[in-house]
Amino acid sequence: MARAPKLTEDAVRALPKVLLHDHLDGGLRPATVAELAPEAGHTLPVADADELGQWFADAADSGSLERYLETFQHTVAVMQTAENLTRVARECVEDLVADGVVYAEVRYAPEQHVDGGLSLDEVVDAVRLGFLEGEAAAQDAGRPIVVRQLLTAMRHQARSREIAELAVAWRDRGVVGFDIAGAEAGYPPTRHLDAFEYLQRENAHFTIHAGEAFGLPSIWEALQWCGADRLGHGVRIVDDIETGEDGQVRLGRLAAYVRDKRIPLELCPTSNVQTGAVASIAEHPIGMLADLRFRVTVNTDNRLMSGTSMTREMLALVDAFDWGLDDLRWVTVNAMKSAFLPFDERLAIINDIIKPAYEGGAE
Repeated sequence: MARAPKLTEDAVRALPKVLLHDHLDGGLRPATVAELAPEAGHTLPVADADELGQWFADAADSGSLERYLETFQHTVAVMQTAENLTRVARECVEDLVADGVVYAEVRYAPEQHVDGGLSLDEVVDAVRLGFLEGEAAAQDAGRPIVVRQLLTAMRHQARSREIAELAVAWRDRGVVGFDIAGAEAGYPPTRHLDAFEYLQRENAHFTIHAGEAFGLPSIWEALQWCGADRLGHGVRIVDDIETGEDGQVRLGRLAAYVRDKRIPLELCPTSNVQTGAVASIAEHPIGMLADLRFRVTVNTDNRLMSGTSMTREMLALVDAFDWGLDDLRWVTVNAMKSAFLPFDERLAIINDIIKPAYEGGAE
């Protein structure tokens, strides 16, 4: 049987997509940063929007962690007022809609947006309003999308319990879960055990950045000590998988547990290359993990810094691993199954939006 033609960029962009790992402060438009910086009293490395976009891309590709982290200083600096937060959130939804995303969980750390005098609640509400405005415009345009918040605590700070309580307080108003982010080395998730135990008592959902810069111990703690529902990145689970001389793949105890329990992996291929977690897209473990039927999902991480989108991430996997429509449908359904949305709402998006579109799609 002849193989179907390779998927084109237009075909992939038209497909419905589900995004679980995307940072609000990592996805601003360069033009928005350039416009808002002067009124925020913040000096940018370059003022022109096009040049600024290139600066962000160069910094992300520099191989320097310090320069990569510097990029967030410039985005967070213009996200210190309710008006700006609402605008950034609204534009985030607009950009996701243009990329074919039908469901997204967008994360950010409220504690990083209070320098202008906002309270944590005011930060969350400002983002909520932006998402609602974006959703309403998309609905009017006939391209509906559902966008929810994940509230992140910084693992090098001591506000995780406070942010966990904030997530629970807002969970019926657009917040679906909690996360911790920041440097893994030296800041294990068990430092925030009080927050995770509180969330479990409250029947709340949470994901944990683990297994990206660090290794298996980070994943193990996130799951077995903290009880994470999903793993943010989790790419280093490959360290517990061996291929013998006979060609047989053998899973270690932790890898087998992750696969058996269907624990979702929020994989971000382009970002993983930029941060040095993997050498290239072609060498990314996502291909092997998909073949082994781990609960693989595809994500953007930081759309601005990585110069990426869900379409670009999917196309990169089409090129690297010869993925076709069935593979993209599989990871999309995986992501929707793994979302922190109520079951009936997840099922409706899968059955009413995702499956019909992929079944009617063409390679």
